[in-house]
Amino acid sequence: MNADGTGQEDVPPGGASGSRGSRPPEVDRAAAARAAVAARRARAAVKADVASGARSGLDVARAAWGSDAATAEQSLRVRDLLTSLPGIGPARAESVMATLRIAPTKRLGGLGTRQRGELADWLASRSGRRRRASRLVVLAGPTAVGKGTVSAYIREHHPEVLLSVSATTRAPRPGEVDGVHYYFVDDAEFDRMVRERELLEWATVHNSYRYGTPRPPIDRALDQGRNVLLEIDLQGARQVRAAMPEALLVFLLPPTWEELVRRLIGRGTESPAEQQRRLDTAKVELAAQDEFDVRIVNSDVRTAAQEVVDLFSAP
Repeated sequence: MNADGTGQEDVPPGGASGSRGSRPPEVDRAAAARAAVAARRARAAVKADVASGARSGLDVARAAWGSDAATAEQSLRVRDLLTSLPGIGPARAESVMATLRIAPTKRLGGLGTRQRGELADWLASRSGRRRRASRLVVLAGPTAVGKGTVSAYIREHHPEVLLSVSATTRAPRPGEVDGVHYYFVDDAEFDRMVRERELLEWATVHNSYRYGTPRPPIDRALDQGRNVLLEIDLQGARQVRAAMPEALLVFLLPPTWEELVRRLIGRGTESPAEQQRRLDTAKVELAAQDEFDVRIVNSDVRTAAQEVVDLFSAP
């Protein structure tokens, strides 16, 4: 209640109540201006560190996502981070952001979970440190040559090597476990993975089932300095070479053609017609062995597996 007992609030001279209350005091505006200048300088320092190589783009992104407090990294626009990277100009940055489905005005701190994951994967793929500290080996070869057996031996006896788990539309064979040997998915889910660019490579094998390699787990493992082994088919190996030329491609050979035929028929998992189709495919696959960096003969599983593992530390 006012002093005159009317119960009305005093009205400032020259206008209605609150007409000047929305305007911050002069001292507040000055403090806000100083804070804005400091924030711009902090972001500029981050960009300078990235441009000079003192910090990687992935380090900056992780700093933005690893703190609840407001930081220069959080307020940095994704476009500004990308253009700070060597060899990335404005046009290239716009192309990358369009591919990752990130709006031009987005800041690092404002990205969603999917956008953060895809941007981190892209930044990791550019990491020279990652390539020096780790290696990706691709193991391919004709059907029934024993790729799965060699890979299983490496999984059991060499835990330091990460075996990538592929996705496939075929049904599990006896003893195969979902998420361990393969991700068994239906055609609709596989279509989604292709559409969302979640696969490093994929192919239709033997004119029937599709196989593909999820890329995000591979990029994360390599960025962490881990060695990764991919066991895939010939078509997939070619796609990996195009996408990641630093990968080492290994072709697994049978001791003889007769032994390959014996292994295929002996496992008894295919019909006679399917066996013949796979043997016809194997002849074509064997003719492509010269495309690979290394050839290993699978006469003995333990020996072949050790030869593959030795490649991770080879010059």
